[in-house]
Amino acid sequence: MANGFGSLYIGASGLQSAQNALNTTANNLANVNTEGYVRQQVVFSDKRYDVLRDPTLRVNTHQSGTGVGIGDVVHARDVFLDKAYRLESGRNAFYEACYETTTYVEDLLQELDGEEFKTSVEDLWTSFQELAKTPADSVTQNLVLQKSELLLSRAQTLYDDLKEYQGNIDLQINEDVNRVNEIGEKIFQLNLEIQRVESNKMETAMTLRDERDKLIDELATYANISVREDELGFVYVSLEAVDFIYEAGYHAIGIRKDNLTGFSNPYWTHMSDDKKKQYVDVFNPEETISSEMNTDVGSIKAKMIMRGNDFGIYSDLLTAERYSDVQDEVVMETEARVDLLIHEIVTAVNNAMCPNEDYTVQQNVLDANGNIIFAAGQSIKILDVANCARGEDGQLPPQEVFVRQGMDRYTEFEIDGKTVYVYNEEDSANSDSIYRLGNLEVNENLKKVITMFPAYTENKAVDFKMAERVVEIWNVQGMHINPSDKYPCTFQDFYDKMIGKLGTDGNVYKSSVDTLNTTTESLENSRQQVLGVSSDEELGKLIKYQSAYNASSRYMTVIAQMTELIVTGLI
Repeated sequence: MANGFGSLYIGASGLQSAQNALNTTANNLANVNTEGYVRQQVVFSDKRYDVLRDPTLRVNTHQSGTGVGIGDVVHARDVFLDKAYRLESGRNAFYEACYETTTYVEDLLQELDGEEFKTSVEDLWTSFQELAKTPADSVTQNLVLQKSELLLSRAQTLYDDLKEYQGNIDLQINEDVNRVNEIGEKIFQLNLEIQRVESNKMETAMTLRDERDKLIDELATYANISVREDELGFVYVSLEAVDFIYEAGYHAIGIRKDNLTGFSNPYWTHMSDDKKKQYVDVFNPEETISSEMNTDVGSIKAKMIMRGNDFGIYSDLLTAERYSDVQDEVVMETEARVDLLIHEIVTAVNNAMCPNEDYTVQQNVLDANGNIIFAAGQSIKILDVANCARGEDGQLPPQEVFVRQGMDRYTEFEIDGKTVYVYNEEDSANSDSIYRLGNLEVNENLKKVITMFPAYTENKAVDFKMAERVVEIWNVQGMHINPSDKYPCTFQDFYDKMIGKLGTDGNVYKSSVDTLNTTTESLENSRQQVLGVSSDEELGKLIKYQSAYNASSRYMTVIAQMTELIVTGLI
């Protein structure tokens, strides 16, 4: 057994160890509600033992212990729970961004200026029903022009609001990318600080590790990440399968702007060549979204998908190939559908009032320089003079209600010895030729001179057939929500299907969010069981360590009294 002073050392070690354990427990209690704090656990261990006899001479070496000490203060975490939680929180952020965008777009369609957009479509139909009763009445004609202008105005406002929302999403993407870069720089600096503190193998950088882990949790909501920690406490992070944080720093993400749309596209600066305009994008919004492949992780990718890479136009919905470029890109797809609805209404109304017919050219038509304008045998569309409605003056070609700002409806030619009015067809290569939002307006000539409104036959009789044709187009089931839609619908039904599609998508995203919320909450609860602070548990430890401290104190008091008795007894 140790001598008296050795016993004092043992008692002192008990006091010191109990005091350190009390301090650690008090720190846990003080941070019971601190976000990101990981509880610290004290592990006791024996101090050095002194050998009093030569072990080669005797079996009993007569060892003397020097007391107890703090072997380690454990920073309690479960790497597998952390990995699972970060993956599911990133997936949750992905679907939350999708749901938020879908809900906002649906609200735009149903609450445009406090009135559903569908009302504008129905009002125009009502005005044409009134026109069918009295086609030559200037009052009903003006009502048609008024409702036509109102429809175009509301449609253009809606389209502009969708474009503005794309801009807002783009700003969010910029802010998120900047935050990712900030997190990358901060984690790297924390790596260096943690290595510096822990280099002596005597201390664990608890607070710094808590801060770093909290940043990694946040980073996981922006993109798909993987994390690895080496034996020196340095954390390496891969983002979208590319090294993000490495031993010498972090790879910053840059932003390049599209020349046409101004949209932001994040790219890896260390893998790209800005001078050669060669970029390696961080995200691929066009890849198949799948939970099995973990491609549905991170809010930035979700926002890029929802925003799209362009402004939607009606031709995006006409073929399966074009539709694949906008499918599931909610804002861009909705823009295309609004544009398609207006395009179909406008062209149907114009064609009912100013119908065309196919004509085969018999002889080459040349321009002033001898170049062929129309070749013999070529099929073209011309004004159907026999069935078109005219203004009160009977002039040809008649005025259309909706006009393209950069192109007339007809061009007059002498073909095969007669005057014909050739229809200037829409050409995707020429934006001025397309009946689409941004290039449409109600005919100014009709608004100035209402007698030019096409309401009469060639013999100046009221053209009731024209009015019937216009009313009938609202009953035609010829619109499809997308190229794979097998159930055609009317103009009014198309709007309902558009809202229904958004609602269905929103419900799917909402269901995913609800499920993932439950999953992440369950994982977080499991994590908290490992790293969280339980006030009841810590209070129990506080009582235990306080009792240990008191016991060590009493032990030292007894040893002191014994020593004093021995010393005074010798005097």
